[in-house]
Order: sequence, then C-alpha cells, then structure tokens
Amino acid sequence: MSKLIPQSLLNSLPDLYETEDIKDPICHIKLFTPDANWTWYIIELSKADATTCFGYVQGLESELGYFSLEELESIRGSLGVAVERDLSFKPTSLSKIKEDERE
Repeated sequence: MSKLIPQSLLNSLPDLYETEDIKDPICHIKLFTPDANWTWYIIELSKADATTCFGYVQGLESELGYFSLEELESIRGSLGVAVERDLSFKPTSLSKIKEDERE
C-alpha cells in the first residue's frame, strides 16, 4: 500500500505494458518534490507488486522510465520535504506534458 497514492486510485491505473502500443499514453498521476526540481508522471503501475511504475520523469533530464513508489516515499528534497501528489492534476496525454515542458 502506497503512502503517496490511495488504493482506489492505484487500482484504476493500467498494468505494466498495458499501454505500450499506445502512441500517446495518458499520464494519470503527478508526483513532485516541493523543494527540488523533480516530477514523476505515472502512466502504468505493476499490479503484481503495486510499487513499480512506468512513466515520464522530469529531473536532471526528462525521460520515460521505471521507478518505484517505495523509493519515492523515502526521498526528501534539499529542505527535507517529502514527495507529494499533485491533488489538482487531471489525467493528461504525454504529448501535452512534453509540450508544456518546452514552453
């Protein structure tokens, strides 16, 4: 069970590899560090372990990749603030996230 994301929301995410043939997948959840410049957009979540995610990461570089909710729960920014979920984030296409990043 994740401290960052309610179980009901986790259950609604596509399983790993479920969207791999979709050209422009949906980013369902946005996680971020309030005191650092890192953001994670979750596209898929492993139903097997409920911690492994696939999504878009904006940090030192921006890239698609895998990350762990357990690891994100242990991260603290430079001021000691934990990773948070953006409660106002609405599911958005990956292309829109990338477009907004360029602006």
